[in-house]
Amino acid sequence: MPALNLDTDADRVAERINEPNTLLVACLCAQWCGTCREYRATFDALADAHPEMCFVWIDIETHADRFDDLDVENFPTLLIEDDVTTRFFGTVLPHGAIADRLLSDLTALPEAVGAPKVRPALATA
Repeated sequence: MPALNLDTDADRVAERINEPNTLLVACLCAQWCGTCREYRATFDALADAHPEMCFVWIDIETHADRFDDLDVENFPTLLIEDDVTTRFFGTVLPHGAIADRLLSDLTALPEAVGAPKVRPALATA
């Protein structure tokens, strides 16, 4: 299943992240960003490879009302969040192997101090 899109799948996103122990993997992007558009297929392939995780594609400019406190400086920005803390928050090169490596060993990703949590903004449709 490809990544969920907040524009069309808000109910499903809320349902998935309310499941205990579901890891949230969000790609924070902008429609105008060519690199983000190129990364979309790769991100969908990662979602297919990790169906136990909730992959969400979020255009933060379209959803600025939900994410007004979110400070994204470059695109695409990847956020990996468990039900307790944010594990990773940063710009990634648009290569699936990088994100896949981050997801392969979450113990290598300690809490990202000062990183935002987007789960509360997604918990309700």
